[in-house]
Amino acid sequence: MKTADQLLRSLQSSVSGLSLTELLALHPDVPRRTAQRQLSRLVDEQKIVAAGQARARRYHAAPDIDASASKSADDDFSYADGRYMIASREHNRELIYKVIPLSPDSRDILTYIDQPLLARKPVGYQPEFLNAYEPNKTWYLPEPLRRQLKKMGDTGQGGLPAGTYGHAILNRLLIDLSWASSHLEGNTYTRLDTRELIEHGTAAQGKAALETQMILNHKAAIELLVENADSVDFNRFTILNLHSALSENLLPNPADEGRVRQHVVEISQSVYRPLSVPAQIDEALDMLLDKASQIEDPFEQSFFVMVHVPYLQPFADINKRVSRLAANLPLIRANLCPLTFLDVPEKAYSSAILGVYEMTRIELLRDLYVWAYERSTQEYLALKQELAEPDPLRLAYRTLIKQTIHDIVVRPDDDALAIIEQSAALHAAKSDRMNVQALIVEELRRLHEGVLARYGLRPSEFSRWREKMAGK
Repeated sequence: MKTADQLLRSLQSSVSGLSLTELLALHPDVPRRTAQRQLSRLVDEQKIVAAGQARARRYHAAPDIDASASKSADDDFSYADGRYMIASREHNRELIYKVIPLSPDSRDILTYIDQPLLARKPVGYQPEFLNAYEPNKTWYLPEPLRRQLKKMGDTGQGGLPAGTYGHAILNRLLIDLSWASSHLEGNTYTRLDTRELIEHGTAAQGKAALETQMILNHKAAIELLVENADSVDFNRFTILNLHSALSENLLPNPADEGRVRQHVVEISQSVYRPLSVPAQIDEALDMLLDKASQIEDPFEQSFFVMVHVPYLQPFADINKRVSRLAANLPLIRANLCPLTFLDVPEKAYSSAILGVYEMTRIELLRDLYVWAYERSTQEYLALKQELAEPDPLRLAYRTLIKQTIHDIVVRPDDDALAIIEQSAALHAAKSDRMNVQALIVEELRRLHEGVLARYGLRPSEFSRWREKMAGK
C-alpha cells in the first residue's frame, strides 16, 4: 500500500483527527519528511483538511462528498470547533458577510477565492506590489475613510504622551486582543479562560499547552508595544522582537524566533508562493519597514502593515499575528482606540488575506478592517466614562516606579522601604518625593502574577519574594 493511502486510511478511522507525531507513531516505517510531503499532497487534493498551526496542526479526513446526495457540487467544507460544517459557498458567504458591508470589488475577490485550488492560478511574490507604494502619496485608505476612522477611534487623548490611552486600558486590551487574535488562529480558549490566564495565571483545563503559550505570548507582545509606545517604531528591532515575543516556544526550531525566514514556506489552502531566498526576504523587509515608518497617517500605517507583513511572510510562521499586533502600534502611539479583532470571523479574515496573497488586491481586507475597527471602538469608547484620568505623577515617574518595584522583588533580603527612599531621592524632584514613594508602595501592595511582565519580573522571582515577605 502506498504511503499516502496508509496515512489517509488512518485519518479516515480517526474521529478527532491526528497530528503528524501521532501518524508517525502509527507508521514508524514512514520517514518524517515523506509523511509531511504526502500529507501536503493530500491537503492539496482536498482529501484531508489541516487545522491549526505548527505543533498544534491536526489532520482530518475530508467528508465523503458522495455519501450524501443532497450535497451540491458547490458545497464547501470547513473545519470549526472539531466538527465539519457543510454549506454551499454562496450560503456560507451570505452568513459571514450579512453584517459586514462589502464593496463590489470585495465580492469580486470572494468570487475568485471561493473557487477550488485547481481553478486558481499559482502565483509568486510580486515585488511591484510593494515597490509601487509611495508613502503619503499612495493611499490604501482614501481620505474620507481615514477621516471616518479617526472620528470613530478618537479618545480625546490625542494631545497626551504616546501610549497614555493604551496604559489606561491595558488590562482590558491584554484580554481582548490576546483572545481575539489567538481565536483567528484556531485557539479554543474562551474569553473568560483568557481573562483567568492573564489576570491570575490560571491555565484552562483540558486545553493544549500550545494554546496557553499562544495567549501568554500575545500578552507579552502587547505589553511590549504599550510599555514602549513612546520609543518603538517600524524598524527591524521592533518587528523582530515582536515576532520573538509572539513565537516563543511555539516554533519547531527555536532559532527561528525573532529571525528572518531562512527556508521555503508554503501557504496552506493557497496557490500563493512567497519569496524563498533569504537575501531577497531581507531586502524586501527593509523596504517594507522603511516605507511603513514614513507613513504619517496612523490608520494608513496600520493597514499598510496588515497588508504587507503577511504578504511578504518574513518569518517561518506567525506572520499574521505579527501583522495584527503591529497594526496596533500606530494606534497606540496616537492614543486612538485599538483594533482588537473582536467578533471577526476566521473565514472572512482568511478570505481577505487570500485576496492579498493571490491577487494583490486589498479591497476585501480593507472592508473587513473598517468593520472590525468600528466593532472595537464600540467596545472601548463604552469604557471611556469608566476610565479615570491618568495620574500625571504616575505617568511622569512610571519608569522609576517600575524599576523600583523590580529592584525590590529581585532583592528580597534588602529593606524595601530603604530601596524606595533611595530611588525617590536619586530620581524624583524634591517636591514629588513623598508622593512618588506613596505611589510605589501602592503599586507594591497591588502586585500579582498578572502584572509581572510590566515590571520585567519572572514568576519564580515573585514567588521567592512573596515567600520571603510571608516569613517576616
